[in-house]
Amino acid sequence: MTATAQQAAPRRARRQASRGRAGTIALNTVVGLVLAAGAVGLQTFALSGDDMDMPLTYAGAKGQDVNAGRFSVRVQKVLTAKTVKTLDRTVPTEQIFLVVEAQATVPKEPVHLAQPTLLAADGKRYTATDKVNKTQTLANPWVQPGWWTTGRFVFEVPPSALPGAQAVFQLPINGLYSEPLPPEAQVDLGIDDAAAKQLGSAPQDVFDMGEKK
Repeated sequence: MTATAQQAAPRRARRQASRGRAGTIALNTVVGLVLAAGAVGLQTFALSGDDMDMPLTYAGAKGQDVNAGRFSVRVQKVLTAKTVKTLDRTVPTEQIFLVVEAQATVPKEPVHLAQPTLLAADGKRYTATDKVNKTQTLANPWVQPGWWTTGRFVFEVPPSALPGAQAVFQLPINGLYSEPLPPEAQVDLGIDDAAAKQLGSAPQDVFDMGEKK
């Protein structure tokens, strides 16, 4: 199992009313506040070390371009499977595989995406499964400016985690340097109770990670 059952910590969320606009406003607001604080000697505004480590969350929904500043993501499709074919083997699960097909792009500097987490409605978080090699996921290619890179991520979860689930995308953590206010994109996968019942009761037998997107 690759699930982690800790409760989700409070986050600074920015709901995107339109593509790109809200994310830009949120980021500019934070930068402006920090610069203003520096000008007055941090007497009126200050961020603790814990605050600086917390991610700046940009929220959106499946099918939307969710702009997190340094990168943007778009979830295109979700499906479930009983087994996943990865490289030269087929792996089963006692739960269910949730496959998230997504695209990513960047405005300037190429980046890799980290393996995302799945945030369930009850606050539990599930890491992407380690049964699928990272080289077959969207965490493998460089995300380049100018076009959208397409790939998949796979989670191994109980069917009860599907209703209201959200995928949380981040950049890899640098072990030597902790980025202040790291950006993350939190995407509602659009799985209501009816969709969750269908996905949980009728997963496809095998999903091939090598299948063309």
